[in-house]
Amino acid sequence: MTENKVIVISDKESFIARVLIKKIKDIGMDCGFVPWTVDKISKNLEGVSLITLFIEDGEIPEDDVIHFMIDCMEERNLQMIVVGEKDDLQYICNRFPDSLIYQTFTRPVDNTLFSDTVSKYLAKLASGEFKKSILVVDDDPQYLATIREWLKGSYNVSMANSGLRAIKWLGKNKVDLILLDHEMPVTSGPQVLEMLRSDDETKSIPVMFLTGKGDKESVMSVVALRPEGYFLKGIQQAELLEKLQEFFVLHK
Repeated sequence: MTENKVIVISDKESFIARVLIKKIKDIGMDCGFVPWTVDKISKNLEGVSLITLFIEDGEIPEDDVIHFMIDCMEERNLQMIVVGEKDDLQYICNRFPDSLIYQTFTRPVDNTLFSDTVSKYLAKLASGEFKKSILVVDDDPQYLATIREWLKGSYNVSMANSGLRAIKWLGKNKVDLILLDHEMPVTSGPQVLEMLRSDDETKSIPVMFLTGKGDKESVMSVVALRPEGYFLKGIQQAELLEKLQEFFVLHK
C-alpha cells in the first residue's frame, strides 16, 4: 500500500468518473479506473493507498462486491472516499464499517475540496497518522531495537525498557496494543499487566506477552493471565507481522 496510488471504482467509466481521475492526477498521484467486479478489484489493489467509490445513476455495487471490498480493505488497512447522491451515500454508509469510510461527497462534487481531501489523506498516511500504535516493553535493549526495526514500516512503535517506564509513558500517551515481556526484573510482565488492568485509563488496552520460554508449563502460566495472546521470542518477522495484522483485523 504506500505508493500513493488511488483507484476510482464505479459501475462504468463515465465523464464524471474521468473528471475525478483527472483531479487526482493533477495533484501528482497515480490514479486509474476500476469497474466494480470482484475480479477487477482484486487485480488492481496492489499498491493502492486510497479508494474512491463513485455511485452514479443509482447503480449500487452487488452485495458480493461490497463484502469483498470490506474484507480487502480491512486486511490492507485501506479507507475510501464515497461520491454519490444522498440516498446512495446512506446506502453505502449503512453497509460499510465507519472505519473504512474516510469522507463522503454529495454530488455535484466540489472538485477543489475533493482534491484537497485526497491530498490531505495521503499526507496523513505518509506521516503515519493512520498506523496502529504499538508499545513494546522489554528490558533487553537489543531485542527492543530488533522488534522496532521489524515493525516500524507497518506501525507506530514506541519502546519502554521496564514496566514502570511503560506505566509512566501510558500516563501521557495512547496505544492500540502492548507487547509485554513476561520475564523482567524488578517489575515482571504479570505485575505490569495487573497494574494496567487496575487502572480505568489502561484496563482496556490489549496486551500480548513476549516470552522466551516455550515449554508447556511456562506457556500455560502465560495463558492463565488471559492476555490477548502471546509470542515466543524466537518468532520470525514475517510471522509476527502476519499475526499482528490478523489481530487488528479481528479487533477493529
